[in-house]
Amino acid sequence: MSDAQLQFREELIQHGLLLPMGVDGLLGRSGGFERIIEGIDRCATRLGKDDGAEVLRFPPAISQRTFEESEYMKSFPQLAGTVHAFAGTNDRAHAELLAIMERKEDWTAQQKATELVLTPAACYPVYPTLAARGPLGADGALLDVFSYCFRHEPSVDPARMQLFRMREYVRIGSPEQVQTFREMWIERAKALMTDLELPFALDVANDPFFGRTGRMLATNQREQTLKWELLIPITSTEKPTACLSFNYHKDKFATNWKLQQASGELAHTACVGFGMERIALALIKHHGFDQRTWPTSVREHLRL
Repeated sequence: MSDAQLQFREELIQHGLLLPMGVDGLLGRSGGFERIIEGIDRCATRLGKDDGAEVLRFPPAISQRTFEESEYMKSFPQLAGTVHAFAGTNDRAHAELLAIMERKEDWTAQQKATELVLTPAACYPVYPTLAARGPLGADGALLDVFSYCFRHEPSVDPARMQLFRMREYVRIGSPEQVQTFREMWIERAKALMTDLELPFALDVANDPFFGRTGRMLATNQREQTLKWELLIPITSTEKPTACLSFNYHKDKFATNWKLQQASGELAHTACVGFGMERIALALIKHHGFDQRTWPTSVREHLRL
């Protein structure tokens, strides 16, 4: 636990921007906080408005089948969250459940897994959706997605919420198409952070792969520069927070879901992800708790 993280969370709560909900990493948002999120969303929309992206919006859950096809559990079992529901079918089972709760015992044993899994990344529903349409056209595909996501990482750090929003642009096509897309968005993101007067650095990164095999995957990801992150100091200058990520998946997801280019070859995919809450927290940290005192140019960019 970091004292700086805990202090910042308490300050956000005291200023009425975030609302405690009794579990680390689970926080409500006030209207003032949501205005910042909406401003960031407007910026992301403006940056991509001339690209012709298809807008898709999904609920914050995916099917168990899609989740299994993603192979997420091979790499991140510690982060996954499944949806369970009461499995009883009659009054007797219900009465037993109520009795267990009355005794303050573990009532969750009375539940069973449903066919739903909480969405770990906004782009995950995109790949099976596109694959179901058949081979891509010559120009590939460009998608604009936005979703709440879940990762089981309880923390006092307000920038590490268990439920958070991710705005993504996803490019699917040839290796050249998706790598050009990623480089373009890295430059766009750097320009946006400059406009928002936020200090940042760009660095090669890796996902939090699990276990011994995961360490090898993380090393490979770094060596191939498959993941870049835009880092902004929020509660630490030594360990700044990743607020945007730029990911090149090669043909990983195309292999899982048989995503084909017009030529019949497997497609490659890349995405840029805006960590909406994290960018909002960075703005608050560097410009203050009261949006009315923020620099005029920043307010204008966000259209606050």
